[in-house]
Amino acid sequence: MSLTLAILLALLGAWAIWREKTWRARVSKVTSAAGLRDFQPDALATRFASLQDSNQSLLKEEYLRRLFEALLSEIRQGVAIVDNHMRIKFVNRTLAHLFQKNDIQRGRTLLEEIQDHQIIDVVQSALKDQRRIVREVEFTTLSGSSITSRHYLIEASPLPAKAESGAWLMVHDITEQTMAEQIRKDFVANASHELRTPLTLINGYVETLQSGVLKDATSIKRCYEVMEKHGKRILRIIEDMLTISRLENANSTLNVEPFKARACVQDAIDHLSSMLQGRDTRIHLDFPADGGTMHGDRFYWDQVFTNLIENALKENSNPGLVITITGKWYSDHILLSISDNGIGIAAHDLPFVFKRFYRGHKHHSPQIKGTGLGLSIVRRAVEAHGGTIDLTSTPGVETTFTMRVPLQ
Repeated sequence: MSLTLAILLALLGAWAIWREKTWRARVSKVTSAAGLRDFQPDALATRFASLQDSNQSLLKEEYLRRLFEALLSEIRQGVAIVDNHMRIKFVNRTLAHLFQKNDIQRGRTLLEEIQDHQIIDVVQSALKDQRRIVREVEFTTLSGSSITSRHYLIEASPLPAKAESGAWLMVHDITEQTMAEQIRKDFVANASHELRTPLTLINGYVETLQSGVLKDATSIKRCYEVMEKHGKRILRIIEDMLTISRLENANSTLNVEPFKARACVQDAIDHLSSMLQGRDTRIHLDFPADGGTMHGDRFYWDQVFTNLIENALKENSNPGLVITITGKWYSDHILLSISDNGIGIAAHDLPFVFKRFYRGHKHHSPQIKGTGLGLSIVRRAVEAHGGTIDLTSTPGVETTFTMRVPLQ
């Protein structure tokens, strides 16, 4: 019994010695890892508290970094950060979208990923001059057989002195603004040209009348008739310009009310009765028995039908013209079409007919008078009602304007 007890005590002592050595080894390892020479409980506790604070700071920085990247990936501007060697350190999803790429890889150079020297030159200039550079560039891409151009505003600047060396890049897509500005310039130029011609003629006749050269009443009456004609033309241009302006005004509201589509078309035909007199022109209407109820701004739909019918009459002076106006009602939309069997529209003119002041058939433009704004008003009015308009034409066979409009 005493021998067994002695053996147990010996084993217990050996285990205690082994446990102490293991504990001391672990304490020494922890002490060394903490940067201390000897085991100092207070210093070790302070060091662990410091390490815990540092770990919390790292976790906070990682959270802020992820939040920062998530926010930058949601903005409409493309953003990238590069080092001095132009290698990408950060890039958001928008930049890849702007340059029509599935992804932009970090670690590769900006030139390898974007492949446009205009962008690279802006960033290199910012790094070289150590200042913010802003430049507008045009980026052209080839997709199949079509070429598309986008306009970008590029901003680049070196990173702050306290940060790592490199530069940040921001890309703004200003294609819509550029196109809008160009449209505005073209509109002003074309409007000035369209107004100048009748005003010049009116002033010429005024000078003729003031000179007293004309003595007979017939010639004087003719002058007044021409002046009245061109005065009405100026008024029509101004009214059309105001109509487009109202349609493009985001704050402008439509006066929506129910009305009969057939009656609206008939009013347009009656309005154009003077153009139909003496012409071999037939107009067929195909609408539901009740006339077809539409909900919209009757004022603008009057202009839609008037301009489309007037356009067919102006473009086709030959006898035998047939204009067919159809309205079909479905469960969720209305399909309206205006067709004629006239000379048609050339294929190269089709993409431009809805542009302001655009006129096809320039070879006979002196005989065709108009503001050049009619079809622009038609498209804007249809789109203002949530609809779409399409045009198909086979020269010498048929030209059809098709409008698809939601019921409500």
